[in-house]
Amino acid sequence: MDILLTLYNEIIGFLRISQAWEILETGDYTSFTTYDGIRAFISPIIPLLLIFESVLGLIFKKPDAKVYKITFLIYVFNRFIGRFIAIGMVVICIGVFQKYAPFQTKMTWYWFIYGYIVWEFGHFIHHYLGHKVRLFWCLHSTHHAPENMNLSVNYAHFVLEAPYADTIRTTVCILLGVQPEMLFVIMFIDGTYGAFIHVGENIIKDARFGFLNKIMLTPSHHRVHHARNPLYIDTNYCNLLNIWDRAFKTYQEEQTEVEIDYGINRKMDSGNFFDVYFGEFLALAKDLFNAPGLVNKFLYLIMPPGWHHSGEHKTATIVRDNYLENIAIQD
Repeated sequence: MDILLTLYNEIIGFLRISQAWEILETGDYTSFTTYDGIRAFISPIIPLLLIFESVLGLIFKKPDAKVYKITFLIYVFNRFIGRFIAIGMVVICIGVFQKYAPFQTKMTWYWFIYGYIVWEFGHFIHHYLGHKVRLFWCLHSTHHAPENMNLSVNYAHFVLEAPYADTIRTTVCILLGVQPEMLFVIMFIDGTYGAFIHVGENIIKDARFGFLNKIMLTPSHHRVHHARNPLYIDTNYCNLLNIWDRAFKTYQEEQTEVEIDYGINRKMDSGNFFDVYFGEFLALAKDLFNAPGLVNKFLYLIMPPGWHHSGEHKTATIVRDNYLENIAIQD
């Protein structure tokens, strides 16, 4: 019975319906007008959409079974290993850095816009470093390993990636005056939308969203981000606002003539949990072992994926620049 109870609690926890169910049982529907009530109502949307998406996959005969299997194993593994690490880092960063902020925001609409722009800046920094620093890429690559896109990919993360990401994002926000209460609201909104942009074609075929594609990051942009095509690789690091991608020239729209090829460039078995989860660490360890001298070993840790001590680099920047040069020559 204990096993069944544990399983039941895990399912309820995954669906995030316990708080909403409690409100419905009390009959006090005015609770849904509060922040906690709104959060209780919105939180189950992504898990329920994921179930709906997987059912549509079976109907359309595009089940993405391999992706769902691996992300499910990753979700289960992470639940046991790192359930409370990320939120602990957020609390620590607030306690350590808030006293150094030159000013504090207030819960007004204009400060909220400021706070969201600052949050996106922190998100851009951690995400950019996750692609451009080899050690951080080892944490982030698990999320890019699936060779198709659906909502389950949102759960495919290495257990230490959330603490690393939230440490950077929280530190940036707190130092720039975003008060903790506002930060938690932003984190909830951004986390919900950040899950939604992984929606697959079984639910939304063309995810450009018309004119919105120009002023915000849509699922189409995030599909581009997960691509390994030379045109698309290492672009669209933001989550909702595309301000910082445009500012740092990492913005890229989906092109109808360039079909998205999902995954990472390392040869791997995307259906193997250990290769998806630990493969990049093993590849880095191999490069460290073979690298001559301590300097080269250190550079393998901090240089982008594809950097090589021989000078024969195959980084994403080089691959994309060569592709764009060839396109320009052809035109």
